[in-house]
Amino acid sequence: MAKTKKELKSAKAYGALKAMVSVYRFQPGVRINVEKLVRELGVSRVPVWEAIRRLEQEGLLQTIPNRGVFMVEMTLERAFELFQVRGALERLAGRLAAENVDKRSLEKLEKCLSQQVEAVQKGDVIAYSELDYQFHSLVYKMSGNFVLGEMLESIRTRMQPVNMQIMPILLDLYQDHNAILEGLRARRPDRVEKAFLSHSERLLSQIREEIQISQERREKAKKFQKYLVAS
Repeated sequence: MAKTKKELKSAKAYGALKAMVSVYRFQPGVRINVEKLVRELGVSRVPVWEAIRRLEQEGLLQTIPNRGVFMVEMTLERAFELFQVRGALERLAGRLAAENVDKRSLEKLEKCLSQQVEAVQKGDVIAYSELDYQFHSLVYKMSGNFVLGEMLESIRTRMQPVNMQIMPILLDLYQDHNAILEGLRARRPDRVEKAFLSHSERLLSQIREEIQISQERREKAKKFQKYLVAS
């Protein structure tokens, strides 16, 4: 019985910590206060550290000796690769969802979008990101394909440490969601797939732009370093 309780506490800590990651509680590169987590979750240090180890294996957290536990910060190049795969799978999920539309799911999507409007108007990227997660999860569930949904959730979990700027395209992303919803209402797989393609290409374009800016900054830094050495 003692072993069962220990496993339950460990599972509880893992589920809670992973949920925090999924709703962007911790920003990429930020140090995580383990003692605060222990108090918040109401468990001992052992299950919390077990949860941290599991999330380290999943590539979400990183323990740096003498410094602490940190949220991993993913490179933009790897993020681009993940978005490419996610986009392809989401187009399939969208087509399947359009064939399995039900009134209850549409109502949930509509409610989610109404909340997204408020987040966009306030420029609240964190709130929008949480609602974006909900929206996509609902579509995955509507697809009725468990394996596909599981694959997409796994990819999205790996993408949590991505540090990219979505503020410049926030309104456009919301409008893509509206197009997806309209396609689902009409039960048109082709329209839903097209909307998801637009959504994916928009995100990939933003990452390409950020990669280019990052490369230019590195080149300028190298040139400046050479100038300092020469002088």
